[in-house]
Amino acid sequence: MPQAEYLGLTVPDETLKWNDEKGGYDFAEPDWSEFFEVIKGNGPCNVERLAARNKAWDDGKWVRDGLLAHAEKRASRKVAAE
Repeated sequence: MPQAEYLGLTVPDETLKWNDEKGGYDFAEPDWSEFFEVIKGNGPCNVERLAARNKAWDDGKWVRDGLLAHAEKRASRKVAAE
């Protein structure tokens, strides 16, 4: 919490308070159903993340094709030399 305060971040837990007795923070129980939905791939950024990953894969096709062509060319030269 001190680091979050130093950075000017707001922690979205209205129950978050320092507890002198235990020497630590009291906080609300996390929303575990939301947590497990995100883990399953149903998070708010999942569609964007997958779209970016698929775009990167599609945009990199020319590199993979070039590497494969180069490997095939080298392999054919090696077989011809033997």
